[in-house]
Amino acid sequence: MLHRRVFPLLVISLLFSLACHEVHFEPRSSAGEIDILDDLFAVSVVADDTVIASGYWGAIYRSTDGGESWSKASTPTKSLIYDISMADDRVGWAVGQLGLVLYTDDGGETWTKQSTPKDEQGVHLFSVQAQDPLRALAVGEWGTVIATKDGGKTWRDDSLTVSETHAQFVWLTVQDQERIRNGEAVFEDVGLNDVSCLAGDPDRCWIIGEFAYLFRSEDAGDTWERAEILSGSKVAPISLAYNAIEITDEDRNVIAEFAQGIADKQHLNIAIQPRVSAAEIKAFGNPNDPIPLFEIIEARTQEVQSAVEDAGILSDRIRRRGAPPWDFEDFLEADPEFLNRYFAGRKSEKPQIEVTIAQNPYLFSVRFADENEGYISGLGGVVLRSHDGGRTWRYEDIGRKSAIFAVHPFSGENALIVGEKGLIRLSSDGGKTWQESSDPIFRTVFTFMRDVGFQGDTGYIVGQRGLVLRSEDAGRTWKAVTPKKSVTVAAH
Repeated sequence: MLHRRVFPLLVISLLFSLACHEVHFEPRSSAGEIDILDDLFAVSVVADDTVIASGYWGAIYRSTDGGESWSKASTPTKSLIYDISMADDRVGWAVGQLGLVLYTDDGGETWTKQSTPKDEQGVHLFSVQAQDPLRALAVGEWGTVIATKDGGKTWRDDSLTVSETHAQFVWLTVQDQERIRNGEAVFEDVGLNDVSCLAGDPDRCWIIGEFAYLFRSEDAGDTWERAEILSGSKVAPISLAYNAIEITDEDRNVIAEFAQGIADKQHLNIAIQPRVSAAEIKAFGNPNDPIPLFEIIEARTQEVQSAVEDAGILSDRIRRRGAPPWDFEDFLEADPEFLNRYFAGRKSEKPQIEVTIAQNPYLFSVRFADENEGYISGLGGVVLRSHDGGRTWRYEDIGRKSAIFAVHPFSGENALIVGEKGLIRLSSDGGKTWQESSDPIFRTVFTFMRDVGFQGDTGYIVGQRGLVLRSEDAGRTWKAVTPKKSVTVAAH
């Protein structure tokens, strides 16, 4: 069994805001209304007037009249449902806590559980994408990626795994390391938060998650290519003499300027990666006593780290790459090549220290308008933009540090983002600038807006306490669909 990860930040945020309040609901007399204000996490827009939303306590709601009335679907669970996706007006999937996968073939009126390879592991599934009535992809914690091509009768496990050469290997338990050596799967400790495929071309898909994990596929998810965030900030490797430790004052000034350039960008960290020459490995890297080489590597890391900290970057934003495995003897009996691999990973033509950007954004949502133009939204006001199908990404500045939970690109240069505490922004220039909505409804919305979905110009926003908003003009103006009656919030 996998150790349980903490719930994703988005869920903690949603639930924390309710922790100190008691919410009193007025009874509803009209049949079909949403009569319990469940937090809604996801929305799938099937047609202009047909929409399905999901959320807390296994809740799935369905409307066929643009939100004027709602029916609560029959679901075999009380678990949180994090995402929902309809392939057409009949077939769709929903996913949630502890490996939950639900399936409908009657337009969302009833849902049944499906089994996947993740059932016994109990990992949370955060996102699902229905590609067509037979194919779907789902992602979640512990690097989970699963896929079906037969309507969910069987699911293939394509989750991210750790190998002996993976950076996470040395941090695993002895038992997990032994499992890897024996050819068993050990999954990466990373949360994948969203999967999305292009409308009209479901073979083009994208996955995003924490720690800047970004992937793209052009074959419906059979294979994945790692994408890259271009930060624009670089430092040339710092060269050192043989067996030298100290860097020059000029190098310190370059590092300080580099560090100060990202000081206010909390999603960016600094990675320090020392390198040693072949001559240093030969002189100090005796396999029976590699400690002298380890001390050189550690001292070079500390030298640069002190320069970064002097520039005002806290230690929790510093990533030390290639740290010496001081406990190397614990590995050698089961893995005689362990030290040789470590030396090879540290070796360069000459002694040097690499100082680079370490991307650390927590990403929530990815959407593409066409095969080239896409957006990603994330924690701390992060918006990323791609013009090459998701191969590379660059940061855009929205002028806010609030969490952005969902993004929707329209055709052309228009896009919309929604997030915490009623945050909504619109762009008409491809994400270069973002403006507040002029719709007065958002002056009274202070809850979390968790997801947004459109069919053509008709769209819906869903969020905390049963919030549903509807737009018929590509997001320029909105009207409240629910809640329709007042809710009294009494502080303890």
